[in-house]
Amino acid sequence: MKLLSVNVSGPRSAVHRGRVIRTGIFKTPVQGRVMIRTLNIEGDAQADLTNHGGIHKAVYAYAAENYEYWKKELRREDLAPGQFGENLTAEGMTEEAVCIGDIFRIGGAVAEVSQPRNPCYKLGIKMGSQAFVQRFLESGRLGIYMRVLEEGEIGAGDPIERIESGPEGISVLELARLRNFGEDDLETARRALRIPALAPGIRQALERRLEKAGLPPGEAQ
Repeated sequence: MKLLSVNVSGPRSAVHRGRVIRTGIFKTPVQGRVMIRTLNIEGDAQADLTNHGGIHKAVYAYAAENYEYWKKELRREDLAPGQFGENLTAEGMTEEAVCIGDIFRIGGAVAEVSQPRNPCYKLGIKMGSQAFVQRFLESGRLGIYMRVLEEGEIGAGDPIERIESGPEGISVLELARLRNFGEDDLETARRALRIPALAPGIRQALERRLEKAGLPPGEAQ
């Protein structure tokens, strides 16, 4: 795996349904090396801290392979690093290849996979189509959120090394499908709850799912 681009943006204004909103989704590549901090990458910021950012969404990575998919699907050749709002455009970090709880060394930093992304209307603004948000969700090519275990410098060209595999072997794609389309998959929900790195919001949602079925977290069938 390899880091191809580091992308950041401060909040800026955009218009959505006649209303001015603030968003940090318009990310562009940076030159040289920057620091990954506990809450974000140096030079990056989020406008909506309720739904974006925080420890479990400190860094957002998107696979270069997904760019090739979307270029064909959308018939667009203008998709450049940062297009989907990601901090890291990375070769090999696909949703199928990466599991929840995997730990990676990226340049001088260490980060742990906590959850897949769920897109909001701001991605629609960036892509020029609100219909794209649902299309993105259904594709499963959502990208990967990570929390920072060790701060450090990173830059384009750095290797990305998996130094520890997450327990249960649940891929980011599998968890995304479980969260969004797998209401009845209680066994995978139970397995996901055994992963310490699982983001709290998803953990709570899965616990509620099991409780609704009358099953404690450890007793799904």
